Amino acid sequence: MDKYTACVWPRLEPFLIGVLPATPPSKLSMHYLRKMACYVRTRDGCFPRLGWHMWRHIACGKLQLAEELAWLYFETFDLLMPRSAEQRLEWAEALSQCHTPKELDRQRCKLSVDTLQFLLFLYLQQLNRISLRTSLIGEEWPSPRSRSPSSSSERDTKISSQNKNWDDQAHLSFVQTHLSELLELLVEPGQLSSSGQVLRDSQLTSDALESLSLLLEGSVSHSRTVHPIHKLLSRSPLQSQAGFSKLSRSYSLQQFQGFLHQGLCLNPFGISTCSESGKKLAWALQVEGTLKKAKIFRNTHMAPPGSRLLLMSQVCKQTLAKDSEKLNNANIKLHCCSEAFIYLLSPLRSMTLDKCRNSTVVLGPVGTSVHIQSCENVRVVCVAGRLTVGGSSHCTIHALTPTRPLLFPGNVSLTLGPFHTHYPTLEDHMASVGLAVVPNLWDQPLLFGAEGSATDTGCYRFQPPSEFYPLVIPFQMEGDNCEVPWGLPADYQKAVESREKTIEDWQKTVKEAHLNKVQRRQFQALVEQKFHEWLLETGQRQELDSLLPPALTPSTSVDHWPSSHTSNSGPTVFKEQPPEQAMGRVPTVC
Repeated sequence: MDKYTACVWPRLEPFLIGVLPATPPSKLSMHYLRKMACYVRTRDGCFPRLGWHMWRHIACGKLQLAEELAWLYFETFDLLMPRSAEQRLEWAEALSQCHTPKELDRQRCKLSVDTLQFLLFLYLQQLNRISLRTSLIGEEWPSPRSRSPSSSSERDTKISSQNKNWDDQAHLSFVQTHLSELLELLVEPGQLSSSGQVLRDSQLTSDALESLSLLLEGSVSHSRTVHPIHKLLSRSPLQSQAGFSKLSRSYSLQQFQGFLHQGLCLNPFGISTCSESGKKLAWALQVEGTLKKAKIFRNTHMAPPGSRLLLMSQVCKQTLAKDSEKLNNANIKLHCCSEAFIYLLSPLRSMTLDKCRNSTVVLGPVGTSVHIQSCENVRVVCVAGRLTVGGSSHCTIHALTPTRPLLFPGNVSLTLGPFHTHYPTLEDHMASVGLAVVPNLWDQPLLFGAEGSATDTGCYRFQPPSEFYPLVIPFQMEGDNCEVPWGLPADYQKAVESREKTIEDWQKTVKEAHLNKVQRRQFQALVEQKFHEWLLETGQRQELDSLLPPALTPSTSVDHWPSSHTSNSGPTVFKEQPPEQAMGRVPTVC
């Protein structure tokens, strides 16, 4: 093989984090993006950096998008960009000081993005569009219902449940199919004909090539060192192959496109490779028959930043917990997990829950997005840069997020509540990914429709304070946090204090009853009997028992994968607690 043969592949994160898992508005088609590409190069304040003020003008005035949708795309692109934790914390601090819409808009106007990369980002939103060709040969054949007013919503629901954000095969196919249009957006207006078509002798500047590094990276002759595309082509032999001219300091578009077509390949760090040859994770204990279908793979030992993956599939009736550097800044996918209790208490890059049911998932801070799709009766507790939910039913989400939760079509009976737990290193983990306590927009969801925001709020509700119970994480860990550092919203805090008062009154009543020793034993036995009956009736006995396998003690490090086990040990409370459990133990007679 030639020493300087290049392998180029689509980067994972622009598709995984940048592409919204829903049908994009029709105004983001190539026809309008061509117009935008020409417009931004001829207007002040648009090139090479595009500010919020001018993007709002283009999006709302030219493309007829709603302002909240325009900000959604602008904010999502910024979330994808490699900013330091300190920069994100400074931005959060600035936003938290905005008390009026005018102040907020003034702060937003300080934000700008790379214009060419933003154009590519907008084009990538086509990944989840249903094409006529696909609908004629796949499951998306139009049904009689497609003539009804709800047909658009039904198509959006199908997209939400079948999005391609994790599908590296789809990413490669998308780039191969649309490469000419992607490159066209990077060509200067003078390189286009009067009809807007790329001329045969068009050139691609070095700045345009650097913008393409948002989408493409690669290596030389299967080297393990990964470079963005513009640095990969800093080698003279590859520059020659790609059509670089030292005289014009630019690339022949036609030759460069041929170079990419020849070198494009599947991402070697994608989910396909990870599931086939990734490193398996082991549990501290494995119980016969309980883990035969479970699959947990990772590539974090070899993948470069941005490509670190962990895949957990078909974990059933298990309690799994992990606090490890192996998870730091990893993109994680939980797939088809059921009746599981999963604690991933490390700073994460992104998290996707796909087709999970009857499970509880507690996460460390997630720097970018938590996406919940096609899930049923799942409870998620997270601090995240963004929360998105699509095609899911009867899920409860306790979140702290600086952006509005994004609800896609197909959701039924969602419950939104404030973040309500803590663990010793939570604040340190939040700081490491650039997430602050404020602003917190968990209670300001945005409903995403086919052409922008929707108005139907029937798919969700806010958790009533009467149903709210703090969650206790049942592991001993080192650190300083011993409470939710930012507190709870006033109504929820009042409900918690009311329950604590009820417990105090109960203990006082028992104490003032002056029971003798025999009566106290009888009463204690009755209370414990009723408590254990409640555990069995609600199914929480299994959840409690799974925390204490015989080989583990309460002081065992959480850096293990404890498996499901039936134990005769006393229960350890770790769920949202009813009043009699609010003190974190089995009720006792005082």
